[in-house]
Amino acid sequence: MYDYNTATTHYTRERDREEFLVIENLVKAFPTPDGGRVVILDGINLTIGAEEYISVIGHSGCGKSTLLRIVAGLDKATSGLVTLEGKEIRKPGADRMMVFQNYALLPWLTVRENIRLAVDEVLDGASRAEKAGLIDEHLAMVNLTQAADRYPDEISGGMKQRVGIARALITRPKMLLMDEPFGALDALTKRKLQKQVLEIWEGHRQAAMMITHDVDEAIYMSDRIILMTNGPEAKIGEILNVPFPHPRDRHAIYESEEYHKLRDRALDFLEQYQ
Repeated sequence: MYDYNTATTHYTRERDREEFLVIENLVKAFPTPDGGRVVILDGINLTIGAEEYISVIGHSGCGKSTLLRIVAGLDKATSGLVTLEGKEIRKPGADRMMVFQNYALLPWLTVRENIRLAVDEVLDGASRAEKAGLIDEHLAMVNLTQAADRYPDEISGGMKQRVGIARALITRPKMLLMDEPFGALDALTKRKLQKQVLEIWEGHRQAAMMITHDVDEAIYMSDRIILMTNGPEAKIGEILNVPFPHPRDRHAIYESEEYHKLRDRALDFLEQYQ
């Protein structure tokens, strides 16, 4: 029902995929005090579809977040090329919005005002009434209507992360970038928010790239799982196709034989690099 591919084989087949985001021969290196350099990412090749949800997994130090930051335009590759719809990514843009693990909210602004920041920055041609309506719509989408006038220190971690998600989605970006968005949450809140984010994504399809350490999370949410070798000189070691259709039923997935095979495959790969 599904197949596993090496990175090289899968990249060749990806040439048939709609080339929405394309990463070619990407290398990221940092200089060392002795005049040399340490290579963090070495020869990354990956293509992501316009409505595809992928997760990137690997041990700490493998360059996962660095790769995400390069796609976001917050960092630059040492060599190689990253393009979105054929245009090279050189800086941040409203077509790629980031959800951070640490929420990145301004503490002196309310929930509504934090979301309004993104609206004012990107949708400057919209009227005041249009902006207000859009904010209300997205507050409702993440179940934060009742908390709209609270400040970040008055809401829970899960609610803060929902603010970040609403802020990212409200500009209708072409790509959603998430750096361990559920990593700081307790188990129950994490499961609820995973489900909510996946339901939102299923209703508003866009490219999504998520960094995670959680294999179960990656299987539940993703179309493909990108497994990274250890750094330095980290590479894409393997790419796993997730066979489950959207919308997804967590319990049905976890009870399936395919889930257990996929999970074992991912864990076996990660155990090689412990």
